[in-house]
Amino acid sequence: MNLKKVIRLTGVVFLLGAFFSSGQNSNRVITTGVPFLMITPDARAAGMGDLGVATPADAYSQQWNPAKYAFISSEKALGFSYTPYLSKLVDDIFLGSITYYNRVNERSSWATSLKYFSLGDIQFNEFIGGSIVDQGLERPSELTLDVSYALKLSETFSMAVAGRYIRSDLKIATDADTSSANSVGVDVAGFFESEVFDLGANDAVFRGGINVSNIGPRLVYDIGGQKSFIPTNLKIGFGLDLLFDASNVLGIYTEFNKLLVPTPAAVYDDDFVLTGYNQPDIDFLKGIFTSFSDAPGGTSEELKEITAAIGLEYRFEDSFSIRTGYFNESKDKGARRYLTMGAGFDIKNLDIDISYLFSTSNVRNPLENTIRFSLTLDIGSYPVTAQEEVQD
Repeated sequence: MNLKKVIRLTGVVFLLGAFFSSGQNSNRVITTGVPFLMITPDARAAGMGDLGVATPADAYSQQWNPAKYAFISSEKALGFSYTPYLSKLVDDIFLGSITYYNRVNERSSWATSLKYFSLGDIQFNEFIGGSIVDQGLERPSELTLDVSYALKLSETFSMAVAGRYIRSDLKIATDADTSSANSVGVDVAGFFESEVFDLGANDAVFRGGINVSNIGPRLVYDIGGQKSFIPTNLKIGFGLDLLFDASNVLGIYTEFNKLLVPTPAAVYDDDFVLTGYNQPDIDFLKGIFTSFSDAPGGTSEELKEITAAIGLEYRFEDSFSIRTGYFNESKDKGARRYLTMGAGFDIKNLDIDISYLFSTSNVRNPLENTIRFSLTLDIGSYPVTAQEEVQD
């Protein structure tokens, strides 16, 4: 088997739980099934350190905080994104997404999205009687399909709920459906966006957001009845837009994330020798509640399970944007640390976003030195926002 095929097969194992593993002091790194759900699909958020729970609403709010759709400025839009994965090694592993939202009226919106993760073509061979026998070609993949509804409860606060179908079809054997698994997830989100207020010599808008995503039962794979938690996740973030004048806006955003999945527990053999770490065999609801207090290292280890990101976005006349951000994770819990940069361009009704990631960790990032693309096509009218009224 050549290197390319080995890399792809390694990717299958990678998806089964090693996405957050650092390879150094990582015995209690929290792992989940379908970790592609944690990959940022859109280039705008990717350019700001992979955050979005409290940024201005856009077509990709479905991923970060669907409650933001209640504050979206356009009536409806389509979003398309493409993220190459392990692009320096192979050319057919990728994450693609399509998103559509519709602002029903001044108070409510709904949205739907499809995300598809492909591990490329994998050739299966078997060594029989001294010869290599072709066992067929498979294309492992995973996908999600979701729908959300957002409602303004006041002029400054909204909430949303989303439902998600999850399918993981890794095909690590040539037998049909030997490794498929299905689950469902629910998101519950809230979003606050202030009226424009005075902040020193400038006007400003403050935002806050929270989203508990992927609340749902574990995936059960056919092989050995393997069970994997889906990446139930808590996001909390804050943002501030400084409105220098009608043409210049600077956004400053921060976000904190915690996986609501149990910390792996130590496993010992009959001689009380440590043999490894496994996640407890408990239901997902109990796992959510125990995830706040089950780390063997106590509060200090629980705090290490929280990731943090900070992002900046400068917008000029809603036609051009430049972005940067930084993402930080404890060395003991995955060691993902990276700097991101990005830009956006508005050409009539088409928004184009790109982003780039630089790893600052000793652990290689699968998205390192990868350019990500997003396109948003506005297909509705443009209601005037409070911010635009002040600028005018």
